[in-house]
Order: sequence, then C-alpha cells, then structure tokens
Amino acid sequence: MCGIVAYIGRSEAAPILLDGLRRLEYRGYDSAGLVLSHEGNLQIRKSVGRIQNLAELLGKSPVQGHRGISHTRWATHGAVTDINAHPHTDQSGHLVLVHNGVIENYLTLREEMEREGHIFHSQTDTEVLAHLMGKHLSELGDVTADHLVEAVRRSLREVQGTYGIAVMHRDVPDFIIGARRGSPLVLGIGRDENFLASDVAAVVNHTRDVVYLNDFEIVLLRPDTFQIQSLSGDGRDYEVSTVDFEAEETSKGEYPHFMLKEIFEQSSTVRDAMRGRLSLEEATAKLGGLNMTPSQLREVERIVLIGCGTAYHAALIGEYLMETLACLPTEVEVASEFRYRNTPMDKYTLTFVLSQSGETADTLAALRESQRKGHRTLGICNNVASTIARESDGGVYMHAGPEIGVAATKSFTSQVTILTLLSLLMGRIRNLSSSDGLRIIEELEQLPEKISRVLQMNPHLPDVAKKYAEAHGMLFMGRQFQYSVAIEAALKLKEISYMFCSGYPSAELKHGVIALVNSETPSVVIAPHDALFEKNASNIQEVRARKGPVIGVGTEGHAELEKITDDVLWVPDAPDYLMPILTVIPLQLLAYHIAVTRGCDVDKPRNLAKSVTVE
Repeated sequence: MCGIVAYIGRSEAAPILLDGLRRLEYRGYDSAGLVLSHEGNLQIRKSVGRIQNLAELLGKSPVQGHRGISHTRWATHGAVTDINAHPHTDQSGHLVLVHNGVIENYLTLREEMEREGHIFHSQTDTEVLAHLMGKHLSELGDVTADHLVEAVRRSLREVQGTYGIAVMHRDVPDFIIGARRGSPLVLGIGRDENFLASDVAAVVNHTRDVVYLNDFEIVLLRPDTFQIQSLSGDGRDYEVSTVDFEAEETSKGEYPHFMLKEIFEQSSTVRDAMRGRLSLEEATAKLGGLNMTPSQLREVERIVLIGCGTAYHAALIGEYLMETLACLPTEVEVASEFRYRNTPMDKYTLTFVLSQSGETADTLAALRESQRKGHRTLGICNNVASTIARESDGGVYMHAGPEIGVAATKSFTSQVTILTLLSLLMGRIRNLSSSDGLRIIEELEQLPEKISRVLQMNPHLPDVAKKYAEAHGMLFMGRQFQYSVAIEAALKLKEISYMFCSGYPSAELKHGVIALVNSETPSVVIAPHDALFEKNASNIQEVRARKGPVIGVGTEGHAELEKITDDVLWVPDAPDYLMPILTVIPLQLLAYHIAVTRGCDVDKPRNLAKSVTVE
C-alpha cells in the first residue's frame, strides 16, 4: 500500500521523485521521505504527513544528485513519526532502503542482530531488513556492486513475508537494486535513465516503456542499462510493455477531487466495459479473455466470486445476476476468509477473483489457493499488467482507466457491468432465449445514457447532503439487488466522512436494526418502483413512526415514494438487474458532498490507502 519511486540517470533526481510520490500518494500518505546520493554522501529527508510537507522541507533543506529512492508510507509497523518514515539505513548508515510490504519474521531477526550489537532507531520491519542487508554485506568484505547484490539476495532468502524494495549504497555509485515478492514493482525504461515504482502512474510522465517485475525477481539499474535476474542470480526473460494511458489521466482536470471526477466518468467507463463485447447476431456477450470454450462453460455447475471491500460488494450483486439470468448457483467469498477456510468446491466450480488494482494481497492469495486446489480461476481487474491478470487462467479487463480516489467508485460500476455480461453469457449458454438475450443487450446499450441522466437529475443533492452532514450515523437499506448497493453506499460514506454507517437488507430492520432508529439518525432506503416496493414502503413507515428521517432512492417520477420520505434521490427506470448501477451513483455523490461539507479530504481519507498489498 506504500508507494516507491526510484530514479537513476542524468537529471536532478529530487523533482522526479517528488512528482512520482505525488502521483502515488493515494497508496499512502502518513509520511514520506527520500534519499539522494551526491559526491559520495547520502542526503536523507523525511517528513510526517502529506507529500507537500516533504516538498516544503526540501525547499528549506534542498538535496542534489542524479540517483535516489523515495517512499510514501501507509503505516504498518510503528507509529507515524519521522523516525519510522522511510528511507531506512543499515548499521553503518551507508546502505539505504525503501520498502513496501511486511517482513513477518522481523522481530526474530531484530532480536538476533540486537544480540550482535545492532542498534535500531525505529519500530519498523523495514529497518530490520536494511540492517540484515548491511550485515551480509559486511560479511562479504569489500563494498562492490556484486557484493551488494549478493547481500540483498541472501537477505531476501532469509526473510518471510512480502516486499517491494529499492536499495542503494553510498559507496556503489550509479547503481540501484529493486526486488519484489507480493508487492508490485515496475521498471520504467528511459533514454540514459531508468526508474522504479510501485505503479506506472509514477513514471508515465517520463516514459511509457515499462517492465512489470514478477515475484522473486531482482532488477539491477544503472543510468543506461538494466538487468533482471531471479533471486538465485539466473537471468530472466522479460517483456517490455507500453503504458496504455496518458499522464493527464492521473490528474484531476477541472474537478476539485479525483473522487468526483471518477464518479462523473462512469458513463464512459461503463460503456468501455461493454465495448466490443455485445453480439446482436448471437444475442450474447463475447468474452474471449475467459479462455474457455462454450462447451467448457456449459459444464460449469457452480460459480464462486471472491473479493475484498467494494469488489466484494460488486460480487454480491454478481451472485444475484448469475442466479437470475443464468440460473447458476453462485456464492460470494471474502478473499481473506476464503484462503483460510476449507470451502467445498467440486471440479465443476468456476472461480472469479475481483480486484481493481489486480494486486490486492488477500485476493491474490485466494487466487493462488483456488488454483492450488486445481480449480480454473479467472480474474476481473482494471490493470492489464497486474499480478492477478498475469497469474489467473483468463479473465476480463475493466478498461476503466486509472482510479486514483481511495474510495472506489467507477471500478464498482465497471465490475458490476462485467458481471452482468458474464451472467448474460452463461444465461445464453444455459437457459436464456435469443429474444431474452437481445432484450438484455438493448437495456445494456441504454445504460451509459441513463448514467449521464443520473449525474444531472438530482441538482438538490448537495442540499440534501448539507441537511444530514452533522448526523452521527446513517442506516442504509435495500432488498435483493439493492441490498448490496446499501452496504456499498454505507462503506463509501464511512470511508470518506468518518460517520458511522451500516447497510442491511430492508426486512432486517425489525430484527434488531430498528433499535438504532431515532430522530437524529437518517435512514437511506433504496426503493425503486419494482415488485418489492410495497415491502420497502412498509419499512419506511416503520422508520417514520419512530421519528426517523428517511432519504429515498427511487425511480424517476414515482409519486408514492415522494409522499413517504423526507428527501428523494431519483434514477431513471431500468430492469431490476441493472438498477444497482444507477442507484449507487447518487449515493456516491451523497457521500462525497457530506464528506466535503464535513471538511474531510475525500481523496485521502484517514487511515486508508488504495491497493491493499499487505494482509
């Protein structure tokens, strides 16, 4: 979840590193730091807080050099302090390291080295790794590039856990080492310069030629060359990829926040998720990336969908979609639980893992566990070069473009759209007629325009947000497809406003939730004009009878909902299986406007970071 940027070349490194850190700040913003090598000296600067704090420190205490490594932190081991900020040095102070991941056996290693006389200054696992590398380097004798590489190799064989690292040494000029296991690391290839980063967003302003490192690979960087090796020292084949988005896509443009920009992009991203994947001729979806023939898909008797957070909520909608459109038994698993429980799965089970980044640690571990047990496991992710994309047996890309806001928005609707396409495909193979398929395709093709309407049809939404912004908590309720929207909307609001929120199936209100209802606690009831509207209306009346304010989310022009609620957010009419993509959008905006009213930083909410690459 932390961000790493390293540079070696002919230019001044500090501005390049700072620019890269700003582009990776969504990965962590507890503290930041960098180190540059200049005229045989290491210049280290660290600062608690946002990247801007580090920039201000550099304004007062500038650094020089053409080689450097940097880091923006999301704290795991140790409090948020200058001392715990990266980079960290070894015992000599000459080897310096930045690290993303968790060294699980750090305490044992630390205690061993303390008995040998090592003195540690931080509470981090990263400093332990730096000391371990320095220890092995001292055992090898002279400080050379070859010895430094060997010390890194020996240390990485000794540690347990995950890492993405960048290492350099004062006495080995024009040389940086990178390595990864479980935490993403990408090499950026320039002209007489090279880069390392946790994400291509940090380097796309300088180069679009990149190599995505695999687990247990080490990269050796010099200004004009690089080598990729295995942990054992063998050379590795690699593929140079071209980044498929521009640097401008990682900027806010005319919007005040990335989150708002990404909410308003959803008409386009949903269209892109469907582009080229609907066949009128065959009345079905075409998803060649699954790497499965129709006969193989026909043999599937059970689907398991796996995800974390927002991806898990999208998967819950996928369960309803698959069972509704394809009559195919479907289960949803939280990735962190799946890997540790013995889920009964027979040979006719097909597994999907969902992750926007394609690097989510728990989801990646679930993918590997499913494959270890012999199950075909497919991915739904947004990053075509991610670990999940490379290790899965096939899958579907979201094509949503970079999502920078920590609170996921457009990735949710893109995932639900792809799950709808999958359900259409499986339904046509199993039970849906051609006319059924054509009707679903017609509705899907209207979806982007309806999303555009949602984004324009609630001009009163900021006023609704201000009305409830000081509430201590909020309840969200919905039925069937809308239950998953309720829990996703609750997550969005709690993530960015720090308000206590929780989502429930509407009918669960009377089974305990109603104890929370009072005049100070608004309830959001997602009640489109469908077969279950009267049931939702009864729940609304139960809340109102206890003086609870009610915000309704309903079908445009439905007068009955307007009569029984205090405020209404409208969406266009759509079939129940597509309605979640519409109803979630005004609730994303509600969360956004409440958080802004409360003075919260919606793009960088406290304690959170995007792309959770630690367990």
